[in-house]
Amino acid sequence: MSSPSAPAAPAGRALVVAGAGRYADPWHPFPVTAAAVAEVVGGTGLEVDVTPDEDGAVEDALARLVDPAARPDLLVLSVGLPRDGAPSPAPGPALEGLRAFCAEGRALLGCHVAATSFVEVPAWEDRLGGRWVRDVTWHPEIGPASVRVHRGAHPLLAGDGPAVPDVVELVDEVYCDLRVADDVVVLADAAHDGRTHPLAWVREEPGGRRTAYDALGHDERSLASAGHRALLDRLVRWLAAAPAPRA
Repeated sequence: MSSPSAPAAPAGRALVVAGAGRYADPWHPFPVTAAAVAEVVGGTGLEVDVTPDEDGAVEDALARLVDPAARPDLLVLSVGLPRDGAPSPAPGPALEGLRAFCAEGRALLGCHVAATSFVEVPAWEDRLGGRWVRDVTWHPEIGPASVRVHRGAHPLLAGDGPAVPDVVELVDEVYCDLRVADDVVVLADAAHDGRTHPLAWVREEPGGRRTAYDALGHDERSLASAGHRALLDRLVRWLAAAPAPRA
């Protein structure tokens, strides 16, 4: 009797772009969280590269997206809003690369602070499906959190693959009052002050373009949660199965 088959390993290349240089901040250990996310992504079978923790690394990576041949099959973006007040990305190749990727059909995973990013680029919010809005969005102090998973919300949460629990227990920030597009499918949320707040969602558009956002992942404690890692694994496998963009 044959044993059950494992989920098919995705093929392709992923790039994890993590906060560095002007995109670094005192609160988020980007090299640590990028390595943890890359471990999950690589565990699905994708080839993974991570941008270096160096000045200019973020905008260098975005600038390379101008060339279609240089674009990864999956872009994982864990980059927040710089505190220097300058436009982000800087006008020029980095901005054009970001716009080009947002318009094209390759898969995107936004992580945690990605919802705060690129406030001068409307195409970013359009692609991500939501945004942190200054003076509206907020979070309570980091601490133990219970994140409810909507198991029936999307097929990616069913079938073969790592089991995602009905409730993911972890230590993290719970983003509250994000602005969320009407056409995303919310996979997970958390309750605070009597209201529920979406924390993970996906969107598949006509033509097969796929995007996912995971508001969790403030630091290594969140990514040590087996439930959170299982959810990330499911998101990556679904994103990696997106059809290739049309020429």
